[in-house]
Amino acid sequence: MTAKLVWQAEEVIRAVGGQCLHEQTWEAHGVSINTRTIQPLDLFIALVGGARDGHDYVAEAFEKGASAAIVSRQPPQVAADAPVILVEDTFTALENLGRAGRQRCKADIVAVTGSVGKTSSKEMLRVMLNAVGETYANEGNLNNQWGVPLSLSRMPAQARYGVFELGMNHAGELTGLSQQVRPDVALITTIEAVHLEFFASLDAIADAKAEVFLGMNANGAAVLNRDNAQFARLAAGAKNHGLKKILGFGRDGKADARMLNYAATPDGSEIEADILGRKINYSLTTHGEHLALNSLGALLAAVAAGGDLDACVAALAHYRQPAGRGGVQTIILAEGNITVIDESYNASPAAVRAAVHVLGQKTPPVGGHRILVLGDMKELGTEAHALHAGLASDIIKADITRVFCCGEMMAYLYEALPPNLRGAYAPDSAELTPHVISALHAGDIITVKGSHSMNMNLIVDALKALGEPALKSHKLAS
Repeated sequence: MTAKLVWQAEEVIRAVGGQCLHEQTWEAHGVSINTRTIQPLDLFIALVGGARDGHDYVAEAFEKGASAAIVSRQPPQVAADAPVILVEDTFTALENLGRAGRQRCKADIVAVTGSVGKTSSKEMLRVMLNAVGETYANEGNLNNQWGVPLSLSRMPAQARYGVFELGMNHAGELTGLSQQVRPDVALITTIEAVHLEFFASLDAIADAKAEVFLGMNANGAAVLNRDNAQFARLAAGAKNHGLKKILGFGRDGKADARMLNYAATPDGSEIEADILGRKINYSLTTHGEHLALNSLGALLAAVAAGGDLDACVAALAHYRQPAGRGGVQTIILAEGNITVIDESYNASPAAVRAAVHVLGQKTPPVGGHRILVLGDMKELGTEAHALHAGLASDIIKADITRVFCCGEMMAYLYEALPPNLRGAYAPDSAELTPHVISALHAGDIITVKGSHSMNMNLIVDALKALGEPALKSHKLAS
């Protein structure tokens, strides 16, 4: 189900408080801040920031079919009678358009935040709620100060559900985002050692994540991880902000969505759960108990938002992991197959441990090995050395055959590993790639993971370029 976005000229002008030199009669079917991805009939907003000034690209936006542009001054090489809206500040205009988008849409809104698992949970919610009614969710990583209002401005007025991932790495950031989104349900996936460069403790991270409740009214629902050590602190935060409905998910006996049994399968996972008193069995095409637990939180949030449990459970069978977040691809080579588990999008200590556990559960065919390729985990502050080196015990326990590392911090892990596990070390992913490729054998299962800035996707791309993809890319022996 796909709803259509339409902004009439007068709606936009009223929302942003803009001025026009000429009569405006256009309509926009999208909102864009980037001419590289702009579509015909998009409204272009000329943001100014860093080394780029969106006003320099307004003419290009019109050439590519933009219906109108929001500017703070007359852009170069644009006709005086072009459909432009003049505002004092274009970023403020974006925020105001986002608020107007939220105001005109009567959808039930779910906000998703947490240290890890945000995007997977958001995409699960998108799939599930779309089986119930027209659902909009923010794309990719549009979860920050400009991504959230842009996403709100793109939400169709007739959508029944909206799902918004909200990210932060400093205290105070979620307050404004939540007040713009005004969620009916807030899902906090977990609290882990992430962004420690900017926080003194896990308690401080939990308090920052609890800011998501500030945009909610008393009728809203908080969905929290009951297995997490910060559950009580988050629940208290929700109560302090007036929320009366607090739901929990996990293995804990008091969880409203409780994992009863998890089993890894060649095609993914089988889950048995008790959800609000109902015994449910369902399958995922994803590998890892952490993703199964994410699915419980997403199911609970979907039901709290008004979704039908049976329809949502059935829809989960169609969920696929976003690129770089655990997708599995078997590559056919002349001498045999290799299997790549692509975790290259981002990394944190908790996420790396989960990926290591998943790899450790996989059984390579005869002659194959479990290979782990890791890049630095960023924003860990003064604990970075110890948090990287501390992964060694999990890797040893998972019976990994070889470990390849790149980045300044991963050097500490490399040195902490027994010599027989050390594959190769390099300063960056580009230099590490040939070491990984030269060490491959038929039957190997390779997990690649690191923070986004480490460009670990270069290694994934090089591995995939070695051969042809197998037809069933997600199937993997357990």
